[in-house]
Amino acid sequence: MSELYSKHAVKYDNMIQTNIYNAMYDFPSMTALIGDVAGLDIVDLGCGSGVYAQYFLDKHAAQITCVDASPEMIDIVQSKLGAQVNTHVIDVAQGLSVLHTDSADRVVSALMIHYLADLDSLCAEVNRILKQGGQFIFSTHHPFADFECSASGNYFERELVTDTWDTVGEPVTVQFYRRSLTEITTALTNNGFVISAITEGEVLEQAKTICEKTYRYLSTHPNFLFVRAVKEKR
Repeated sequence: MSELYSKHAVKYDNMIQTNIYNAMYDFPSMTALIGDVAGLDIVDLGCGSGVYAQYFLDKHAAQITCVDASPEMIDIVQSKLGAQVNTHVIDVAQGLSVLHTDSADRVVSALMIHYLADLDSLCAEVNRILKQGGQFIFSTHHPFADFECSASGNYFERELVTDTWDTVGEPVTVQFYRRSLTEITTALTNNGFVISAITEGEVLEQAKTICEKTYRYLSTHPNFLFVRAVKEKR
C-alpha cells in the first residue's frame, strides 16, 4: 500500500476535499452517475477518508458500509462518522467474504480498482454482494491517459506502473495497474453485469480559480473513466 494512504492519510484527507482531481473532477462526475441513494444500502469500496460516505449520509442512504485496506483511512472515517457507518479494514484483493450475498443496492468505488491486479475476481465478488438490479459504480484511471506510462508499448498488456504524485504537497511513490478498456469492460460482462453508462467526466469550471492550466488540461484530455454497471437478472 502506498504511503499516500497510510503515513500521509490525514494530509490526503485534507487535500482531496478541495483539490481539482478529486473534489472538482472525480467527485462531481461520480455523483452524477450514482444518482439518488435515499433509502439504499451502500457499500463504499476503497472508501478512503469517507468523503463519499459523508455524501451518502447527507443524501439519506439507509445503510453505509465502508471498506478500505488502510487502517489509517478507516480510523479517519470512524473519527468523522462513528456509528453512522459500518467499517471494515479489508484488502479487497483477498476477497469480500465479510459482506453478505445480495445485501447491497449500490457498490461504489472511487479511484480504487487500478490498485488491483485481478479485476475479474473483484467484479465476481461485487456481483455476489449486490441485490438483483443493483449497481456497481466506479471511477478509475483512463486507459488512454495511463498508456503514456507504458514500458511495453502494448496498450492491451496489463502493466504495474510506478509513478510519483504530489497530491499531499510532497513527492510520494505510488504503484498502480495500467489496463485496457477491453479488460475493464470484459471483467464486468463476464461476471453478470450490463454496462449502463461510461463517461469520461467533466471538471468543474471553478477549478480555473485554483489552476487554469490544470483546468484546461482536464477539459481537453480524458484522465479518469467513470462506469455504471447493473447486475443482470439471473
